[in-house]
Amino acid sequence: MEQRLANSWRMPINDIKFIETALLSDLRVDGRRPFDHRKLTIKLAKEDGSAEVHLGHTHVMAFVTAQLLRPYRDRPNEGSLSIFTEFSPMADPSFEPARPADAAVELGRVIDRGLRESRAIDTESLCVLSGKLVWSIRVDIHILDNAGNLVDAANIAALASLLTFRRPECSLSGDDGQEVVVHPPEHRDPIPLIIHHLPIAVTFGFFSNENLLVIDPTHQEERVMTGRMTATVNSNGDVCAIQKAGGEGVSQSVIMHCLKLAHTKATDITTKIRDAVEIHNNERALRKIKRHSSSVAVDVCGAVIGLGEQNQLDGSHLENLKLKEEENFMECEATPSGQVQSKDQVSKDFVGGPSSWDPYSECVNSDLLKASLASRGPSVPSKQKDSRRETKPKEPPQEIKTDSSPIDNALTAGQNNEGKTLKDAVKPKHKRKKKVSSNSEN
Repeated sequence: MEQRLANSWRMPINDIKFIETALLSDLRVDGRRPFDHRKLTIKLAKEDGSAEVHLGHTHVMAFVTAQLLRPYRDRPNEGSLSIFTEFSPMADPSFEPARPADAAVELGRVIDRGLRESRAIDTESLCVLSGKLVWSIRVDIHILDNAGNLVDAANIAALASLLTFRRPECSLSGDDGQEVVVHPPEHRDPIPLIIHHLPIAVTFGFFSNENLLVIDPTHQEERVMTGRMTATVNSNGDVCAIQKAGGEGVSQSVIMHCLKLAHTKATDITTKIRDAVEIHNNERALRKIKRHSSSVAVDVCGAVIGLGEQNQLDGSHLENLKLKEEENFMECEATPSGQVQSKDQVSKDFVGGPSSWDPYSECVNSDLLKASLASRGPSVPSKQKDSRRETKPKEPPQEIKTDSSPIDNALTAGQNNEGKTLKDAVKPKHKRKKKVSSNSEN
């Protein structure tokens, strides 16, 4: 940045000569090659439209917000995009608080030019009501730590935050259709921005020697270099914008060489941004899934579980369920065998095998039941039959009365007619014909 270049006198001369001598040997102070980028880390928050980028020790954060405003008169059907930067004194002692320096203004303009002139964002899709209301997208970039090359880090943070941003859905209502209704995220899903391509900014540093050229300069290299150029290129190889700063002149061949290198670097950075956004979208979709329990439930020892919820229980829930089931089994074993009660309370003593017994209805385990029955001793089938017969007392035989009442006669007649059907009540067809013919002869 210009402010950093102006403070180059603070750096000792020995350090400056050491950096230049190392570059002549294709080496850099941090151990990289001249055309190598520092380690790039992209972190996306759970909230939509927030990104945090680490480029080496350079730390940048970006937030995206939107609001409904009136469009510009010359473009009534297009929304707007604005970039705002904030340089904190904690990021660099040379940054002054509450006062945007020239470096902050230049950073915002470079990023805005790359996004606006390349028309990477479809601004026409931001129109809600032509000539009256459009969405205004604002990107706030906060510099948390300045370790060199703020343009590239801020550009990546702005693109990542724009890719994850979701704006509320709007609809028109009213008698004349001019009333705008903004639906909350609970009612309708927010809509992502339409981004055609990703313009990636790649910064080059030039030194007094024309042959010295580096990518992604650090804070120390920015103090030594005499010129800088930022080429904004997408993965398709299209040049979106070029910004040249510093007084050192650059030949045309060097610029073309820089554009080729920028295309290669832009492809790699685009892949990293896409991968990070895809992971964020997958996590967002998983958080959005709502699990509903099925109407059919299974009662397992007092714990009602829907069939749809059984597949969603994790290992901890299953362990808790098993412990609860074992406790219920212990309670069932603690009670005497003669006091085991069923739901219908048919009998107090249960004698027999577990084949006709539902273990889940009374919290009885089939294996434990077999073991308990085996410990009691073998049971005699005849005794079982006798016990079953004893449960049902025999009824004394009814006396037969000779005198039958009219009601009994009607009942016996009804019983005799039970075997007859409607077909038996209707006379056969041939008998009716014979009867008709005999009447005609007479």
